[in-house]
Amino acid sequence: MCLAIPSKIVEINEAGLGIIDVDGVKRDCSLLMIDSPQIGDYVIVHAGFALHKIDEVEAGKMLDTLREVAFYSQGLEPDKKE
Repeated sequence: MCLAIPSKIVEINEAGLGIIDVDGVKRDCSLLMIDSPQIGDYVIVHAGFALHKIDEVEAGKMLDTLREVAFYSQGLEPDKKE
């Protein structure tokens, strides 16, 4: 199974490549498929390619869900924000 991960663009170079951040983990990413990428944009990334932009609220919801799945897969109960 493959996952597309919401990520924040933190750097962009002239070649259309960028650095994305997910919970403090930074990776290289191709931004060539994104129209006018900007630092601070949230994008869906799969296999090192940003596929499309999403808004910050939606990115946060998706990341929270992925964190919950990670906790449950380890037999743990995630902390719930009230």
